[in-house]
Amino acid sequence: MSTPADPAAPMALEIGAGAVAPPARETLRLFVRNKAAVGGVVLLLGMIFMTVAGPSLYDQDPKDIIATPLMAPGEIAEARLGTDYLGRDVLAGVVSGGTTSLTVAAMAAAMVVIIGVSIGALAGYYGGWLDSALMRFTEFFQVLPALLFAMVLVALFEPSKWTIAFAIGVVAWPGIARITRAEFLRLRNLEFVRAARALGANDWRIMRRVVFPNALPPLIVSATLIMGTAILFEAGLAFLGLGDPNGTSWGLMIGLNRGNFLTAWWSVTFPGLAIFVTVLSFSLIGDGLQDAYNPKLRGR
Repeated sequence: MSTPADPAAPMALEIGAGAVAPPARETLRLFVRNKAAVGGVVLLLGMIFMTVAGPSLYDQDPKDIIATPLMAPGEIAEARLGTDYLGRDVLAGVVSGGTTSLTVAAMAAAMVVIIGVSIGALAGYYGGWLDSALMRFTEFFQVLPALLFAMVLVALFEPSKWTIAFAIGVVAWPGIARITRAEFLRLRNLEFVRAARALGANDWRIMRRVVFPNALPPLIVSATLIMGTAILFEAGLAFLGLGDPNGTSWGLMIGLNRGNFLTAWWSVTFPGLAIFVTVLSFSLIGDGLQDAYNPKLRGR
């Protein structure tokens, strides 16, 4: 009878997944019971729907001048939320700006997770001199002023969605790297990991198939919260004039209209409200996931 090529991998995966990782059905049940988290999902789905379907349902170019500058909401039918300092439709800007803000946030969050998880996993699993070297490298980025460093990176290159996402990713990864390191340090010497190692699984397979799935819950929570942080970073850079000049974003709208806030509040309030609702939705979802993954809440 032939033997499997690598019996350690599936057995180690079974041991690891069953020993620590929480049941998905129970996690989902606890998440759904959290009304605030469900509200966050509804808000986020609404913002995504506005971003994806909004330009088709509301066919108005946000760069077109359609009326007199600084007209109040409801004053004319063509501009339901009023016009900005140039006479452009504020509603069209809010709808179109979500595409830039959410796209940049998603790209930046993906970069943060890739860098942070890779560095944290190596540091936590191997420890020793590699852990020390990677943590000193992480601390170097932690002590840098994040917004100022991101501004320098964007200014060095031509502002675009990619450069803004890159700048945010470079300054925001140390937090998730430390969380990943802590989880790998906690898990690397547990029984199911030692069993996988004794069965002959190599380090890469153990990290990828055994340790990482059990370290995933806090990483999912962190990645959710990073999305909100990335949106705020992008809005801050755009507010300071370092946004994508070829697009429209919520932060850029606030920055361009900030001088008219007292006389034309709508030109700043509505894009600011869009930022607030989106960041709040990610925060509520992150808190709900944190509670759902918390073993202390499973007996309630």
